[in-house]
Amino acid sequence: MITKIKNLKNDKGFMTYFKNTSWLFSEKILRIFLGLFVGVWVARYLGPEQYGLFSYAQSFVVLFSALATLGLDGIVVRELVTDESKRDVLLGTSFLLKLIGSIILLSFLAVAVNFTSNDIYTNSLIFIIASATIFQSFNVIDFYFQSKVLSKYVVFSNTISLFISSIIKVILILNNAPLIAFAVVVLFDAVILSFGLIYFYNHKNLSFKTWKFDKNVAVNLLKDSWPLILSGIVITIYMRIDQVMIKEMLGAFEVGQYAAAVTLSEGWYFIPTVICSSLFPAIIYAKKVSEELYYKRLQKLYIMMVWIAIAVALPITWLAEFIVNLIYGSEYILSSNVLKIYVWAGIFVFFGSAWSKWMILENLQKTVIKLQLLSLLTNLVLNYILIPKYGIEGAALSTLISYASGHTFYALLFNNQKIAYKMFWKSLFVRW
Repeated sequence: MITKIKNLKNDKGFMTYFKNTSWLFSEKILRIFLGLFVGVWVARYLGPEQYGLFSYAQSFVVLFSALATLGLDGIVVRELVTDESKRDVLLGTSFLLKLIGSIILLSFLAVAVNFTSNDIYTNSLIFIIASATIFQSFNVIDFYFQSKVLSKYVVFSNTISLFISSIIKVILILNNAPLIAFAVVVLFDAVILSFGLIYFYNHKNLSFKTWKFDKNVAVNLLKDSWPLILSGIVITIYMRIDQVMIKEMLGAFEVGQYAAAVTLSEGWYFIPTVICSSLFPAIIYAKKVSEELYYKRLQKLYIMMVWIAIAVALPITWLAEFIVNLIYGSEYILSSNVLKIYVWAGIFVFFGSAWSKWMILENLQKTVIKLQLLSLLTNLVLNYILIPKYGIEGAALSTLISYASGHTFYALLFNNQKIAYKMFWKSLFVRW
């Protein structure tokens, strides 16, 4: 065992990815503990109803957030890994596309709020939070650092932003600030993060001033990403539509209870994101070497994802009441039943993070959309049936079933998903 560890330490490729993953994990763990501490304090301060209103505004923005991201993340990283000489053109083009996307997002929101029962105050919360997407256009710098396996600079930027925003939130709580002040912090957080990314990009003797927009590159990026844009719209809708529907069907208080459980359940979702983002270049390399190595690495990644999710879900299910009461207080005790159900959706979220990378590499974005549309339809139908009957627990059950259906029942409808279907079940029932 000691010899194997020494061999790994001498493997430059392994150590590069290990260090990169370690940086990402460290930042996410810090975000969980610091963010959870401050986030819980905010939730306790606001109370279920105002916290529910705040969560509703964020969820409403997220419904349309794919219009701002344009599905470019994985595509641009792939292109940068393939040909770094196009760095300035790729980053400059994707930056402008994301900036245009954020403007489109704000335009869509201006229309969408007219079809809700929101008052002016709620709509103000929505537009303040949505304005953050303008500054998130600078996140294209993150794509470059991902492609170079240099995520420590992104970690530095995120950590600085996290500390500053956390301090501001504490100051707001101590000074009895209104809800709208916390919405402004979301916008301010995006501004600080963009400055941090620019600083560390310059630190590498690079400058965004050399970025260039290329119409042909934009067209090619959008040709590859448009299925991911639709996919992003679908996935964000069925990840957040439950809170919007709860607000319309039950009220802000219930949204607050539900959001508290979702926050605890999704607090672990950084794990697959970190692992998959860090290993994405290695998966691309494996595909170039051989199909056998490619699928061997994928299967190992799938197994890791599924069993990490199970390891998280089991103790949280057993200790749900204790966890909610300890963290949020008795005022949020209704969240515990939601938590027991919702946390198991993590199995399909964790697996889906790795699966989506495979879909991009295999250029199966159209199939992604079809699967997610079916899952979304399932979620919407079940929400309409189960929320009036079972309340927020019904919404949690709807989410779990819709997540599961995409990788099980609906996957059987597509021939190109047979491999992924078998690999999922092999991951779940792996022989240790």
